[in-house]
Order: sequence, then C-alpha cells, then structure tokens
Amino acid sequence: MEQNAIIEAQNLTKVYEDGLCALDHVSFGVKAGEIFCLLGDNGAGKTTAINLFLGFLDPTEGVATINGIDVKKDPLEAKRFVAYLSDIVMLYPNFSARQNLDFFARLGGKQNLTRDDYYSVLRQVGLQEKAFEQKLKGFSKGMKLKGFSKGMRQKVGLAIAIIKDAPAIILDEPTSGLDPKAANEFLAILHQLRAQGRAILMSTHDIFRAKEVADIVGIMAEGKILATKSRSELEHENLERLYLSYIHGKAAA
Repeated sequence: MEQNAIIEAQNLTKVYEDGLCALDHVSFGVKAGEIFCLLGDNGAGKTTAINLFLGFLDPTEGVATINGIDVKKDPLEAKRFVAYLSDIVMLYPNFSARQNLDFFARLGGKQNLTRDDYYSVLRQVGLQEKAFEQKLKGFSKGMKLKGFSKGMRQKVGLAIAIIKDAPAIILDEPTSGLDPKAANEFLAILHQLRAQGRAILMSTHDIFRAKEVADIVGIMAEGKILATKSRSELEHENLERLYLSYIHGKAAA
C-alpha cells in the first residue's frame, strides 16, 4: 500500500463474463498535490480502471480505494471524497451554467452556497461572465443565442467537480475534442488544483498533454501498466518514442 495515497489501486483486476481481461493486476497510487496520467490507446483499460474507482464496476480481484476507503465495500462513503469529470459532460441544456452548478452542488449536499460562490468558481475555471446566466442550449427569452461549446461545457463540468471540494478528482479523457486553446486553459486549471493539494487521476491518449501536465505517467496497454515514469524521468525523454517502444515490446516492462 502506497503511503499517503488518496487514490490507490492494489492489484486491481477486471475480467468480464466473456473472459475478456480488461484490467490485469494494476497497482498505483496518487498522492495529494499530484497528477497521475494513465496514458494509452482506446481499449488499454484506462476507463475500466476509472469505472472501478467510481464504483460503476466491481473488481474481479484487488482493491480500489479513495481516501483509504474500499470502493467496493463502502461505495457511498468513497464517493464523498471524489469528484468526476468525463469526456462528455452531461448537463441540463435548459439550465444556465450557474443553475447547473447549483443543481449538482445541492445534489452533492452543498445547501448553503450563494450566487457569488457559484460565480467565484465559474471565474476560477475561466468561463466568460456573460455565460454565467446563459442557458447551455443557446436560447434565452425567445432569442437564439450561440450555445455552449465543448470547451465551455468542460469548464462547467470542472466547476461542478471543484465545488464538491473533494480531495480526489478523476478525469476521463477531459481534453478529448477540445481545440488547443481550450485544452491549454483546461490544463492550466489542473495545475491550480494540484497546487491546492488535490489528488488528480486523468486518463488520456494524448502523449503531448500527458507530458505537459503529469507528475507521473503510467503507460497502459491491454489492461496492464507497462511502465510508470515521473516528471523528472521524462525531462530528457521523448515520451512518444518511449510509449511506442513499450507498446511494441521494445522495452522491458
């Protein structure tokens, strides 16, 4: 067990009924103030690992813990300490950004937040103030307005994760489909959250983004973590070449 890990996998394994091994004895930990990137192609096992941490799936073997709580044994308690953002943020299109934030905050037990509290978090994630009270689908008082872009929706989703004030944040391909400017803005916010002491687990297939934001990169393929590399180890490495060498079996796991 890794000391002081907020998010931890211990020999985490998932075998489906058809015999497919989606995750094969994976172990790693994410500490407070650390960003851990699971880097791999589609089908590598990244999303399966995330679903096990969120309690959406039960492990075949091993343990997933959040803040020291076994997710399988006590899923509701574990969920209190983690916020989640997927690549497709599910929000209410008839609500404004602030109303979505209010709804999900109340759902998470935050009952006494003010409009100013919501505005503060929306500013933190870089949403334009004119969009705070705009409906996501782009209609207001009978007039058609420009709807929220994917980048704007991701910012609202991240604001929801932040306002939960959980020590752990899990992100599944959060920059997928974002333009370069929106992706850079998103990663800058992750740096801020890391500085606040959050433990952040992020899956991605984007090698450039992984090297840019991660403190530790776990290279995944076929349900296994083939290697883990720290930021200092990657300073003088070509991560793309390293990744391909592991994927194609040219380096020892």
